[in-house]
Amino acid sequence: MRAVLQRVSEARVEVDAEVVGRIGRGLLVLLGVGHLDTVETADRLAGKVAELRLFPLEGESDGMERSVVEVEGAVLAVSQFTLMGDCRKGRRPSWSAAARPELAEPLYERFVGALRSRGVPVQTGRFRTEMKVHLVNDGPVTLVVDTDPVH
Repeated sequence: MRAVLQRVSEARVEVDAEVVGRIGRGLLVLLGVGHLDTVETADRLAGKVAELRLFPLEGESDGMERSVVEVEGAVLAVSQFTLMGDCRKGRRPSWSAAARPELAEPLYERFVGALRSRGVPVQTGRFRTEMKVHLVNDGPVTLVVDTDPVH
């Protein structure tokens, strides 16, 4: 799995001009699922996202001392298979590392469920739809987390 984490002061996702997910302070997680990913991969990544220290201490404007759980933030999880694209050769991305939808969707849902089981409020986009994502990146703080760099 590959995730792009963005610390946000607010974020929302729209499908056909309808807001389907919205959070305040927290993390926007763009999630790509690879064909070698498993339930264990989804659980491990959810643990990492929940506990990664990306937020400052209360009353401070910088630093990264607290997790999304500790600041009582939320996650907006948006599936994005294009994160699995390989652009190393030619001018057109290869999608061979991306999981097929019948594998990717249950693992995306498992990731969301694993975050919720850790006490993180989670909003989502809609799998396999055209979405518009709006965010205010706080910091800006943006990280890429790969569960396995070899797919």
